[in-house]
Amino acid sequence: MTQALKPDHSHPGATQALSLSTIAFTVCFAVWTIFSIIGIRIKDELGLTETEFGLLIGMPILTGSLVRMLLGIWTDRYGGRLVYTLTMLAAAVATFLLAFATTYGGMLVAALGVGLAGGSFAVGVAYVSRFYATARQGTALGIFGVGNVGAAVTKFVAPFVMIAWGWQSVALIWAAALVVMTVVFWLATEDDPVIRGRRRTGAGQVRSFAAEFAPLRDLRVWRFSLYYFFAFGAFVALALWLPRYLIGVYGFDIATAGIVGAAYSIPASIFRAYGGVLSDRYGARAVMYTMFLVAAAVTALLGLPDYSLGLVAGEGAMAFAIGPAVFIVLVFILGFVMSLGKAAVYKHIPVYYPQNVGAVGGLVGMIGGLGGFVLPFAFGVLRDVTGQWTSCFMLLFLIVAASLAWMHLAIRNIERAPALAPAAE
Repeated sequence: MTQALKPDHSHPGATQALSLSTIAFTVCFAVWTIFSIIGIRIKDELGLTETEFGLLIGMPILTGSLVRMLLGIWTDRYGGRLVYTLTMLAAAVATFLLAFATTYGGMLVAALGVGLAGGSFAVGVAYVSRFYATARQGTALGIFGVGNVGAAVTKFVAPFVMIAWGWQSVALIWAAALVVMTVVFWLATEDDPVIRGRRRTGAGQVRSFAAEFAPLRDLRVWRFSLYYFFAFGAFVALALWLPRYLIGVYGFDIATAGIVGAAYSIPASIFRAYGGVLSDRYGARAVMYTMFLVAAAVTALLGLPDYSLGLVAGEGAMAFAIGPAVFIVLVFILGFVMSLGKAAVYKHIPVYYPQNVGAVGGLVGMIGGLGGFVLPFAFGVLRDVTGQWTSCFMLLFLIVAASLAWMHLAIRNIERAPALAPAAE
């Protein structure tokens, strides 16, 4: 696509680009996870099953995932400032229209449009990485990923807005916030060094789409995608599912469930920057091992069948031997290691594929985001079929185990051929 420019981390536009991209991603993520709160009220109004509810909250995640690779490529070609602005504007329009949907089918369609907000991640990764040298990209992208905290913003604020004025008001206010952010971002940012250099010199013009997709033939890209399916996809899935889980298992009200859900979302977001620092300092491999080993232990414990945990029969009167306080602590730990892992995965991409950050980052983000769509739906199906609330954690344990096994086998192969050892690991 372009001849690689040497982005200087001290470039005067770098801090501005990173700061505003992070804030914009926070707003986008708040919009992207809006159904984690309003979906509960919609479920009650329309009498949805757990499976239908899982599908509804997952629809925005589907769109936001599928568009990531395309948006990443467009960012490589046309620049993040333009693509980010247009993406936010389109998502704002869809979120506004959501407030006027009255049927389940209409809400599913509106949710697809809301999902465009989630595609902003691929745009931000490609945009921000161009401002920073390789040694600083892990930290920069980790800071950008803190925008995941938007999920906690929705969980903290949306329940009170919904109780006061209805779920439609949440959609309208979130749409308005996105419009304001769009205007601020466009006016306060500038194009990245690659786009400016291309305009200045006319060199390094865009390549064919075939060349953009060429790295996707590398199996390693798909391995990274599986890692992100858990680190990010499972994070999004739990961010959406936890309020419903807490209401169904512990009998929390919607406001309390939202606050407790945020207790998971916050560490799973803000510590992503720390994960980037650790990846720069100690290597992504060590961070990934830590995430998978801790996550395996936590999900194995939380995934024990209901009856083995002392579940008391009776819907709405369920009591686990693992009480709410212990559950929150365990989920906090899970969210923390997920945040480290999310940063570690994206530490690899600019190192391995500096000319294709948009395409590769978009694909990895797409697969990870699809986890946020597939898993809530799977959680609902498993709950309906098995009757086990803990079945969602059983599924997550299987994904962690598969990811850890593949990573360990790949690293063993790398150690047998040191010349293939990746810089990021």
